[in-house]
Amino acid sequence: MNGNNRENIKAGIEVDVILKEDQRSGKLTRGIVKDILTNSQFHPHGIKVRLTSGLVGRVCSIIDS
Repeated sequence: MNGNNRENIKAGIEVDVILKEDQRSGKLTRGIVKDILTNSQFHPHGIKVRLTSGLVGRVCSIIDS
């Protein structure tokens, strides 16, 4: 499942995000969503979230558990 739709993302789920500094390399960071930062229902580059670790990035994929 991709992270472009806000309705798919809830606090507490595990996701892969791409951090701002990793956009060129495409390196993904896995973590648990703490806060959803994007207000719109859809974003073409992924919904921006804050992870429990404090890192901020755009959701690339949602991990099924």
